[in-house]
Amino acid sequence: MANLKRTPLFEVYKESGAKTIDFGGWDLPVQFLSIKEEHEAVRTKAGLFDVSHMGEVEVKGPRALDYLQKLMTNDVSKLVDGQAQYTAMCYNDGGTVDDLLVYRKAEDDYLLVINASNIEKDVEWMEQHIIEGVTAINVSSDIAQLAIQGPLAEQILQKATSFDLASIRFFRFADQVEIDGVKGLVSRTGYTGEDGFEIYCPADQAAKLWKSLLEVGKDEGLVPCGLGARDTLRFEARLPLYGQELTKDISPLEAGIGFAVKINKEADFIGKAALTKQKDEGLKRKLVGLEMIDKGIPRTGYEVFVGDKLVGFVTTGTQSPTLKKNVGLAVVDIDVTTLGTEVEVQVRKKRLKAQVVSTPFYKK
Repeated sequence: MANLKRTPLFEVYKESGAKTIDFGGWDLPVQFLSIKEEHEAVRTKAGLFDVSHMGEVEVKGPRALDYLQKLMTNDVSKLVDGQAQYTAMCYNDGGTVDDLLVYRKAEDDYLLVINASNIEKDVEWMEQHIIEGVTAINVSSDIAQLAIQGPLAEQILQKATSFDLASIRFFRFADQVEIDGVKGLVSRTGYTGEDGFEIYCPADQAAKLWKSLLEVGKDEGLVPCGLGARDTLRFEARLPLYGQELTKDISPLEAGIGFAVKINKEADFIGKAALTKQKDEGLKRKLVGLEMIDKGIPRTGYEVFVGDKLVGFVTTGTQSPTLKKNVGLAVVDIDVTTLGTEVEVQVRKKRLKAQVVSTPFYKK
């Protein structure tokens, strides 16, 4: 694995016997125990993820809000201090640059959390559109991120801090929270469909925090989790993954995250005209859930047919650990998006029957 980037926790994985893979140029753990066991732990107890490969950008200055309003599809002006927002950045044609989180610390101070594989591209995009009175600084290598997710996440994390975690509501955060001697930003967000927290701390403190959380959560069954379970968990909850459900060729509206696109916000944003047109004319294709009728797993990139007509492609698919069913997400032509519509998925040399089903596959 030559020249792969590593998070500050790499040495700790080795101690835990993690199996690592190349994930977008990063040497990251795919699993510690098994994907199924880790998935199950997050759905029933709690799991701890190292998400330090994610990127962070600080946007500051008197015109920070104007700048973010120009770049983001969501309405950043609705945020108050201590609140986070899910949003996207788009190209002029409505294709997606990235999906991300915006944390408002103060009127002139925001933290953006972007996808690992997009760090260089996103930072370049932000620099291209910078305006006077604003700085956008890539602080990704200074910040580590841990995510503790699952129904027991609050109970476990509370044992390591005197801060009242119950006071942090969903998509809210508190800064400078001390957890076992490590100060960080604690946010009630996550990527699993479960309750939980994401903790942003100095990179050099991450290993200490990782070990102490696994220790305090031992009795509740907290386990370390890898990318494999992160993917099956987010997939069941229908949370998009950039590069699969969202790409430069798939707009936020087509991917089903229209709630993060505020066409009517006062500020003009990049991609607004294209997205408004998509909305007004009606989408020509969109993301749906598929459940296999025949035996087989719909994998990323597999083609979807109705008769001899190619109608779309699978973006993500697996055997759902929670439902024990073979399911997938697929971008398909609008006339085959009705629930119950039968399609065929090209699995290797065979076409296997599937039907359009409602998503998310899993609801808490």
